[in-house]
Amino acid sequence: MKILDFPKQNRPRERFLKLGPEALSDAELFAILLRTGTKGENVIDMSNRLIAEYGLNKLFECSLKELQEIKGIGPSKAMQILTIAEIQKRINQSKHPIKKITCAEDVFNYFHERLKDKKEEHFYILMLDTKNNIINEQLISKGILDASIIHPREVFKPAIKNSASKIILVHNHPSGDPSPSNEDLEITEKLTNAGEEIGISVLDSVIVGKERWWNGKEKE
Repeated sequence: MKILDFPKQNRPRERFLKLGPEALSDAELFAILLRTGTKGENVIDMSNRLIAEYGLNKLFECSLKELQEIKGIGPSKAMQILTIAEIQKRINQSKHPIKKITCAEDVFNYFHERLKDKKEEHFYILMLDTKNNIINEQLISKGILDASIIHPREVFKPAIKNSASKIILVHNHPSGDPSPSNEDLEITEKLTNAGEEIGISVLDSVIVGKERWWNGKEKE
């Protein structure tokens, strides 16, 4: 049955307007988000199937590619789902804003919410002023980290543009284990040496895991 064939008072949007979001089931809320179903499956039935099969948490943890492998989820619906997930991460992070870095735990808390469920490595630089206040951040690469393709020029260009005094290297390990690989240590050494040459110090290198972190300075 199509949504338009439902009695008007039973449609998700009408129920939302009359009773508010708290009165709706997970599937009804998800139906409002996705808006349309597919041929042979209305959006509420699709939402019930997705929640029953994957669970809300697992859906929001999927990558864009993984979502599009699910029956009925094309690029548009996949982006809608991931947009909600990203907004939620930013809301959670905004509740505990970090403006100054005093230790590696600050870096972990700054990035953990958005990186903890990523399925591939994301390599960032966090740019600081002379007092370790955060100036800006920049995503440098996404995917498997490779010292041969992480060029110092791409790392320090945004730092120079933002007049940063120092930077912190940050990336995640999708496995959840933040222990550094030889490649991680090689990249850190390479960029630390480059920073010394141009006068922008690499203050630390922090690897974000599922529940904990590793950082170079505290391990020295």
